[in-house]
Amino acid sequence: MKRIYFSKNKIKILKVEGKLIGRKCIRCIGVTYKKKPEWIRAKLPSQNTFHELKGIIRSGGHHTVCEEAFCPNHAECWESGTATFLLMGDTCTRGCKFCDVKTGNPHKILDHNEPAILAQSVKKMKLNYVVLTSVDRDDLDDGGADHLSRCINHIRKENPTVKVEILIPDFQGKISSLRTILSAKPDVIGHNIETVERLTPNVRDKRASYQQSLSVLENIKKINSRVITKSSIMLGLGETTAEVLKAFDDLRFVGVDILTIGQYLQPSKINLKVVEYIYPEQFDQFKRLALSKGFRYVASGPLVRSSYRAGELFLNEIDRIS
Repeated sequence: MKRIYFSKNKIKILKVEGKLIGRKCIRCIGVTYKKKPEWIRAKLPSQNTFHELKGIIRSGGHHTVCEEAFCPNHAECWESGTATFLLMGDTCTRGCKFCDVKTGNPHKILDHNEPAILAQSVKKMKLNYVVLTSVDRDDLDDGGADHLSRCINHIRKENPTVKVEILIPDFQGKISSLRTILSAKPDVIGHNIETVERLTPNVRDKRASYQQSLSVLENIKKINSRVITKSSIMLGLGETTAEVLKAFDDLRFVGVDILTIGQYLQPSKINLKVVEYIYPEQFDQFKRLALSKGFRYVASGPLVRSSYRAGELFLNEIDRIS
């Protein structure tokens, strides 16, 4: 069995069946596998639910982050009855190097019918947990906060018992936009730091900073200390264990309740390459460490994403930690 150990000076030590076979500096590790390792295998669609949801989403003219970002859990989540809606179009005003969502200038164009159509689609899909996310819309004065708030309110009106989770952009740090989102009373509000502080300038758009993301999460709690907050971090981009643990500490310092930890996967040739694939056992260890730091719920695994089977994973937990 292959095992990976790290020495005090950050040297990667590879052992197979107890025998030392090689060492590599962690900063110099390239892609460990030409092909994805065996534990990273996306599930192919098989059930009717997948095709039913796809039909409803198509008929409503919606975009999903499942498709736009080439999520590896596309089929699995849809078959479980969960889909993450990508709101405010399919064009993002930012160009993060890990993301495959289209970048451009939407010229302030918004589909003002989207909130009502979305609410009807949620009703047709018979969902009990809805995940909403959006592209960044720096072309709009409020970053699209009012539109997102209207989406939540329309869903609530048509589906009173549905739980709503929303993953928001940073709104350029505008407190007024955060207040607008919180006025719609989402059950969970998330904002992702994506990676450790050192790697942020190379991984995210230059307008997105590590400290600004922490400030967004902190200000959400300042506005409403009772709302459940959530963030996510990707591994495999060249971060060290110490940097990951510092990120955990930073998130806990601003009161984040829920953390998701997943493997970065290169969505296309133009995006950042994977530096290394993290073993499932390492994800288990990070989960234990995160829980020990006070997170109230942690999902950690190679294929875990911010909204990975969110309804199934968090529906019961929300009632417990609220």
